[in-house]
Amino acid sequence: MKIRLAHSPDADDAFMFYGLAKGKLDTQGIEYEHILKDIQTLNEWAREGRMEVTAISAHAYAYVKDKYAILTHGGSIGKNYGPMIIAKSPVTMESLKGKKIAIPGKLTSAYLAMKLCFPDFQEVIMDFDAIMEAVANGVVDAGLIIHEGQLTYREKGLHKIVDLGEWWFEKMGMVLPMGVNAIRRDLPEDIKKKVSRQLKESIQYSLDNREAALDYALAFGRGLSRDVADKFVGMWVNDRTVDMGEEGQQAIREFLKQGEAKKLIPTVGEIEFVS
Repeated sequence: MKIRLAHSPDADDAFMFYGLAKGKLDTQGIEYEHILKDIQTLNEWAREGRMEVTAISAHAYAYVKDKYAILTHGGSIGKNYGPMIIAKSPVTMESLKGKKIAIPGKLTSAYLAMKLCFPDFQEVIMDFDAIMEAVANGVVDAGLIIHEGQLTYREKGLHKIVDLGEWWFEKMGMVLPMGVNAIRRDLPEDIKKKVSRQLKESIQYSLDNREAALDYALAFGRGLSRDVADKFVGMWVNDRTVDMGEEGQQAIREFLKQGEAKKLIPTVGEIEFVS
């Protein structure tokens, strides 16, 4: 059976799926086709139910719950860190009220977290990897950055205004769920469990063979040095990625519940997790 496995072309996702991508695991007759697209595209595809297994933003689950369940592993979950709002100078959040802020897509978890934290701004949608340049060039007043930009923004002379993971942890005392792996509900139950187990095995294999997996991930690092790539991977692929546990599941429930309360997303109801 062929399973299309969609994820973003980033160092952390590449690291996570090294074992599967390089044939290091016994997949028991399942053939995985890796589809690489940016997270906003994957969120949109998930609304159509296009891929059997896909990375999506935790935020996007509110719009795809009829088609997908969330796997309890493969999540990108930050404890006291997360997406950042950055600007050209060290301004206050209050001074950004009503200003133009670049965002990496309206279905991203970063966007939902920002709307919960700071709802009054003019959103300018652009590719995530164009945001820092737009801020540096004054095209926008500030930018919401994800991925490795969280570690490299200083190199462009930019300033952190707020870390939304820090804000969420201070407000809720919880980890902040960014991305999750989702599996299509219409797959046979035995296939769901087999795929779930194999994805978990791939993550664990990479953590157990870190140097080789990091070598592979560097090809997806958009020019990151090995040290920075290693730090970035460590932020987003760790024990919570192997299994989010009740901590991660509860954080997803609360994150979406907060979005519901502010009428930023439709009612989610019960969230189905597959382990």
